Amino acid sequence: MCAIAGVVGQKLSDLVIEKMLHTMKRRGPDDQGCYETEDCTLLHTRLAVIDPAGGKQPMTVKTGQKTYTICYNGELYNTEEIREELKKLGHEFAGHSDTEAALHAFIQWKEGCLDRFNGIFAFAVWEEQEKKLFIARDRMGVKPLFYAEHEGNFLFASEIKTILTYPGFKARLDAQGAAEILLLGPGRTPGCGVFQGIQELPGGFCGYRLGNKLSIKQYWKLTDREHTDSFEDTAQMVRYLVTDSIKRQMVSDVPIGTFLSGGLDSSIISAVCAWEMKNKGSQLMTFSVDYEHNDKYFTPNKFQPNSDGYFIRLMQQTLQSDQHDCLLCAEELFSSLGEAVIARDLPGMAGVDISLLAFCKRIRKDVKVALSGECADEIFGGYPWYRDPEIRDKEGFPWAQNTRQRCSMLSKALRGKVNAEAYIHQRYEDTCRNSDILPGVSKQERRMKEMVNLNQQWFMQTLLDRKDRMSMYSGLEVRVPFCDYRIAEYLYGVPWEYKDYKGKEKGLLRHAMEGLLPQEVLWRKKSPYPKTFDPAYLEMVTAQLHSLLNDPGARLFDLVDKEQTRVLLETEYAWPWYGQLMKLPQTICYLLQTEFWLREYDVELVF
Repeated sequence: MCAIAGVVGQKLSDLVIEKMLHTMKRRGPDDQGCYETEDCTLLHTRLAVIDPAGGKQPMTVKTGQKTYTICYNGELYNTEEIREELKKLGHEFAGHSDTEAALHAFIQWKEGCLDRFNGIFAFAVWEEQEKKLFIARDRMGVKPLFYAEHEGNFLFASEIKTILTYPGFKARLDAQGAAEILLLGPGRTPGCGVFQGIQELPGGFCGYRLGNKLSIKQYWKLTDREHTDSFEDTAQMVRYLVTDSIKRQMVSDVPIGTFLSGGLDSSIISAVCAWEMKNKGSQLMTFSVDYEHNDKYFTPNKFQPNSDGYFIRLMQQTLQSDQHDCLLCAEELFSSLGEAVIARDLPGMAGVDISLLAFCKRIRKDVKVALSGECADEIFGGYPWYRDPEIRDKEGFPWAQNTRQRCSMLSKALRGKVNAEAYIHQRYEDTCRNSDILPGVSKQERRMKEMVNLNQQWFMQTLLDRKDRMSMYSGLEVRVPFCDYRIAEYLYGVPWEYKDYKGKEKGLLRHAMEGLLPQEVLWRKKSPYPKTFDPAYLEMVTAQLHSLLNDPGARLFDLVDKEQTRVLLETEYAWPWYGQLMKLPQTICYLLQTEFWLREYDVELVF
């Protein structure tokens, strides 16, 4: 995994190149490279995982009279198949990196190469003779790619911070960007970069920049199809797809490990990895996170019915893994509030981002690559809002049933600029309307497919942002096997009654994995990523927000109503701010992160 960036239209000075590369070093601490012509500069920093010696970038290939140069961030999980097909077509390879395979695939098939790729990636290819740039992002949007037009030049980068270093490009926030932060955050409208003038290439999109024109197209989306497999055949296919994805994503020339929470998803991944490694005579490293004093203060609730400790120990004993426990304290979380914003370039999932950032730092001491269980809940219907009719059948984003509260938080300056409820509803409606659904399906099936698209295009993207930024900030590559597009495509057509087998969340996945896990883990009720329940944490963040309320120089209240902030401090609302975990302490953290972000990025308000 790596960081990429580029500028088309102007030759860059050495100082600008140095500044841009500096922002990219955390994603790629092992190496860096630069490709320059009069018209194009491509930059790359590398986290070396595959072919450390032969995968240097940017990588250039000359064929006939043409020159192609790629800067690439990601991992292909079918590199060998692609390489063998290309060899038969006459291509020759100097190494065994997936970067080289991706570049040759583009030379052979142009944008058609994307249909052959199974992986997570964002990359750009400069065609020197045509003065044309191609950009692309993986189907599911695992790897990031932001871009902007500035004074006739085209800029792109893995992270927003790199674009913001470009001379003359200012960090500006208009009314729409503010609405993203307060009405949808930490989620974002697909394609929106929040800062004025910055956009993100959505997952499943690609494009060409030629002259002064950028042409973007969608090359992949979830498409409905008739499902004719029996339940048992479906379960067998699920088992094959999931295990095949995990095995493919174990490819690495450096040590790997897995996140292990003792929940269904991470346990499946850890089990498959452990057996594969055992067969090769090695031991899997597993990593788990917990918090000081949670043994004292944790109380079961609707979203988090039990703690993870017992189930982690059970899995460790079953797998005989090399277990590493990470214990975080309230002070460490509090002190990392700002660092998590810098990692994401935006306010994020607050306490969840912070703890993941600290967790990844610890993991990076032992491995460069880890596998994690994100995306199973979106694809298999694991979240409570898939199965709770009260939430499922309501219009609006199911993970944020708090539109009235969010609207009340807007400052007076913003209320006149944004029709808050309409802003939220329009984005919800657009996603539902654009869902591909076969005609004649039942009302329930239609709604469940809308739910899949809402979750995949919105909630899942927030979690993928979190995992990518928090891990790559520490130079750790985290792979997400459940995000294999083949699983998403197949499951999209599977009827809800199969997915909801035995009336249990992810019932189909549980049935498909019979025999792989202990029964207690296989049928354990879903429990989300763990968070701290230490009251000291709430006290710290509450005191900090009180301090902001008394600070006449606080920038937060240019966006947020001060009186409603006081109400927030005294009220635990019925619904979390976002998802299952962002309750009062995490919502306070989100506001604190917004203040830090406005100051640290010197954001100019333009509304």
